[in-house]
Amino acid sequence: MFDSTQSDRISVAKTYKLYIGGKFPRSESGRVYPVTDGKGKFLANAAHASRKDVRDAVVAARKAFPGWAAATAYNRGQVLYRVAEVMEGRRGQFTAEVAASEGLAEKKAEAVVDAAIDRWVWYAGWTDKIASVLGSANPVAGPYFSFTVPEPTGVVGVLAPQQSSLLGLVEVLAPVLATGSAAVVVSSAERPLPAITLSEVLATSDVPGGVANILTGHAAELGPWLASHGDVNALDLTGATPADRPGLAREAANTVKRVLTVPETEPDWTAAPGLTRLRRYLEAKTVWHPLGV
Repeated sequence: MFDSTQSDRISVAKTYKLYIGGKFPRSESGRVYPVTDGKGKFLANAAHASRKDVRDAVVAARKAFPGWAAATAYNRGQVLYRVAEVMEGRRGQFTAEVAASEGLAEKKAEAVVDAAIDRWVWYAGWTDKIASVLGSANPVAGPYFSFTVPEPTGVVGVLAPQQSSLLGLVEVLAPVLATGSAAVVVSSAERPLPAITLSEVLATSDVPGGVANILTGHAAELGPWLASHGDVNALDLTGATPADRPGLAREAANTVKRVLTVPETEPDWTAAPGLTRLRRYLEAKTVWHPLGV
């Protein structure tokens, strides 16, 4: 007879999936890999994304981009703020996963999670201010109006930080979405659980499917496919090793991508954010219009 009071039960091992186009498919390769904490204790299995998964994610991002870019800046801000609200509701889960992934004490993990939520709110607040700060009305010699306005770059490939599993991830993803671009993110290979939980947050908030796509796997394997893909418009190399970055930059140059240059070591993600990453994912469009017409 089953004894409901017994404590010697077998835990249910989780096998997580990818997040592509607002859905959670398995990797087409069928591969998974074990995720462990800093002491080698098994935590879960994560899907090992393949080249085909990268292609599917880029297709989903390209399909979602026009609608996301056309949304009003105010609406994008509301959507991103909703992500922060849902993150706040899962604060305990994020704290446990950051603590296990990064080997932090609970209080330090809580501080990291709080900073990540606050950072998401910070970027959400910039969506309807970017045009005012980075745009301009240009003086011209003639009966014309001349305005320069920022526009989103398009599909951005992001190799997420390998060490900072949540705060660094938010810092590289949120500005892409805030500017109106769509993202394909390769999460930290060794510390993917906060990224997986963030993908569940994105799926249950108001972010349209395909605007953000999160793949678990290795940047060394997936990075070259993102860099060489002709439908990716920009590339963030943060999560690539210093040895791999020159080759990825050359691949990106073959398809005329914007490449976000990053320091050899991960930056201090707790430092006050700025507009640098927002600027990187915007193009300047200048419009002329006759006076009185």
